Amino acid sequence: MSDNVKWHGTTIVLVRKNNEVVVAGDGQVSMGNTVIKSTATKVRKIEKRNVIAGFAGSTADALTLFERLEAKLEKHAGNLTRAAVELAKDWRTDKYLRRLEALMAIADKEKSFIISGTGDVLEPEENVIGIGSGGNYALSAAKVLMETDLSAEEVARKAIKVASEICVFTNNNVKIEKI
Repeated sequence: MSDNVKWHGTTIVLVRKNNEVVVAGDGQVSMGNTVIKSTATKVRKIEKRNVIAGFAGSTADALTLFERLEAKLEKHAGNLTRAAVELAKDWRTDKYLRRLEALMAIADKEKSFIISGTGDVLEPEENVIGIGSGGNYALSAAKVLMETDLSAEEVARKAIKVASEICVFTNNNVKIEKI
């Protein structure tokens, strides 16, 4: 595989509305201009800590980071803010982790964050996060849909649908986790 062939194809949207928190992701994984898989699962739930996460980027990298997040949550007694900051610090400074290419959108009942490999832990001002190749399309759609009577899950599903109609690296095979 050529170094300039990149894996694409993730759209993640996280919506917080009416005491419901939902993370939704599409199912498409692409390499170059070829769809490799249409049913990938890019969202996860940590049942024990009531935390949900969606990830964009290399699958192996994202799963590694998800495992690290789970360990940080255990270490910090479920404190999502502390776990997110500690994960971001490790991600930025650890020789192995800093090579990982991914973004994470994570949430519990109170807080939502975007975590990046550059050490960023961003808490959105509004109740919507969008990441990945179609993230901005889903984010825009979700922001408009937040003004309707739709539930958080309906907003997330429709936002992914909108992104799938615009972004060639996104499909409408939606997977959802909610708390």
